[in-house]
Amino acid sequence: MRFLKDLSIEGRRVLVRADLNVPLDEKLEITDDNRIVQFLPTLKAIMERGGRPIVMSHFEDPEKRDPKFSLKPCAERIAKLTGFDVRLANDCVGAEIEQASKSLEPGQVLVLENLRFNPGEKQNDPAFCEQLAKLGDVFVNDAFATAHRKHASMVGVPKLFKEKGAGLLMQREMEFYNKAMVAPKRPLCVVLGGSKISTKFNVLVNLAQKADKLILGGAMANTFLAAQGMQVGRSLFEQEYFPKAIELLGQLARRDCKVYLPVDLVVAPSPSAKGLARTVPAQEIPADQMALDIGPATSLLYKAALQSAETIIWNGPMGVFEQEDFSKGTTDMIESIAGSHGMKVVGGGDTDAAIHKMELNHKFDFISTGGGAFLVLLEGKGLPGFNALES
Repeated sequence: MRFLKDLSIEGRRVLVRADLNVPLDEKLEITDDNRIVQFLPTLKAIMERGGRPIVMSHFEDPEKRDPKFSLKPCAERIAKLTGFDVRLANDCVGAEIEQASKSLEPGQVLVLENLRFNPGEKQNDPAFCEQLAKLGDVFVNDAFATAHRKHASMVGVPKLFKEKGAGLLMQREMEFYNKAMVAPKRPLCVVLGGSKISTKFNVLVNLAQKADKLILGGAMANTFLAAQGMQVGRSLFEQEYFPKAIELLGQLARRDCKVYLPVDLVVAPSPSAKGLARTVPAQEIPADQMALDIGPATSLLYKAALQSAETIIWNGPMGVFEQEDFSKGTTDMIESIAGSHGMKVVGGGDTDAAIHKMELNHKFDFISTGGGAFLVLLEGKGLPGFNALES
């Protein structure tokens, strides 16, 4: 695979796949521009080397063309952050857009309208791919968060370019993945949370061959507790995964991988219950309660386990952190990892959001921009977006 530094771009049109899928409020104003900020080094590098960037991205998943899903706020934010002359096209393909790309002057940036306004994007339609490919002389992919999607802009378009490569963000994502998973400093400690074991079981299987320590939280941990015979009340768990969970624990034990499960939990009748949260030992979850966060003793246990780790990978919150009564396990985990001495790599939208909310992102070596793509890498699988860049 080639990278931006390897490509000849001076005076050429550079078709760049970015991920500008940022959250908006009711007034269609950006509430978190992190993905835009992460893309700017690639955009600036193209401009500094005399390239003429044509930027394309999806935004949400509209069923039809709708102004509230326009990339206009993103184009305006790019202009504000860079001072560049940024122009928003009224579509992403067509004769008018092709002409706009050809007439782009040095120092100007053309942002195409939402790719998903065209059904050809998700269908990886060959005709749509050809229309997009006409807009550039060189192709650069910098959209790591979408690299697991087999969409036109990710896999179909790059196949039509001889001159193609990964942007600076994609390059950093791969560098930190290699440092954390391919050749990590040990002990390697992996922290996994979130709601379901089913969405991350393949990740667990792959990590069972690599990790020295495995810390589990969120509803995922409930399945492991219940599989070992504990009563978990009305907590979310997946009974069909009991045999696999027990088998996996056996594999980890044979590898001498240390597994950490909650020793106490914060319970309540439901996630929306306010003022009813209380902490109980993991063995004493009442039949009418749900485990919605790890407890303080568990946070201390996990903090102690993290102290000797040389490499830490974290994906997924420790509880229903959106609700204040069930957020402390996740905030404790953020503080524990931030205060540890090992290299810290984080992936996943929920986890990322929690870290930025606490303004502790500067304490982490790398926060991935991808949730689904990050998990695919943790499974040990290749990413379609990366594969399409290979010569």
